[in-house]
Amino acid sequence: MTTPTDDAALVAFLDRLADAAGAAVMPHFRSRLAVENKLSGDAFDPVTVADRAVEAAMRGLIAAECPEHGILGEEYGSERLDAEHVWVLDPIDGTRSFITGLPVWGTLIGLKRHGRPALGMMAQPFTGERFAGDGRRAWYKGPEGDRALATRACERIEDAVLFTTTPALFTATERPAYDRVESRVRLARYGIDCYAYCMVAAGFADVVIEAGLQPYDIVALIPVVEGAGGVVTSWTGGTAVEGGRVVASGDPRLHDEVLRLLSRAE
Repeated sequence: MTTPTDDAALVAFLDRLADAAGAAVMPHFRSRLAVENKLSGDAFDPVTVADRAVEAAMRGLIAAECPEHGILGEEYGSERLDAEHVWVLDPIDGTRSFITGLPVWGTLIGLKRHGRPALGMMAQPFTGERFAGDGRRAWYKGPEGDRALATRACERIEDAVLFTTTPALFTATERPAYDRVESRVRLARYGIDCYAYCMVAAGFADVVIEAGLQPYDIVALIPVVEGAGGVVTSWTGGTAVEGGRVVASGDPRLHDEVLRLLSRAE
């Protein structure tokens, strides 16, 4: 089989990866499966057999049909990271939601071309939703039908809806910067992981602020938000491809204001 290389073929392959991920994960959702902790002591980073099954299914498909492509995955590490095309996989983003039966988790499938995010999808098989983008456009497939995604205008931070996973995510030095933003927005909501970025892309929210991210937490979401008209950077305005401290905004004018607040000295 010929490796997909053109944009249309890669988008079709992205959907096939999402199909494989959905088939692997759904037998485990709300099944009271065992939960392991990747960390020691009081820290908690859960992983389940579902996480591993989903990544293994996607890796198997990539190995069979795109053997020269690289892979960076949360559960099984990296291979061929110097390849022109590198898939960046988070089998279950939002494992805490997954293990507590909440449907605000998703499979993140990103593709880097020459080191830059070129294609991405958040797939949620329980709700039947897929949010995807290529940096120039973004689209939704799901129960509401197929449609283009577009961020909404929101210039004033006082009008903004803000998401973060939890304020506990931030270190002692990061928390005051985050609090400066939250104290100014209209509404702040916590705990929806990858769905936060998709809601910005869909025009239902305005900004996401997070820290401590890995590349597999964000690479797939950058083309979705940017394809819908938004902006994704580090807290200092640089690239977010390697994770770390990340800001995603639907309106570039709002993004500039958020960056100013995050960088302002007390």
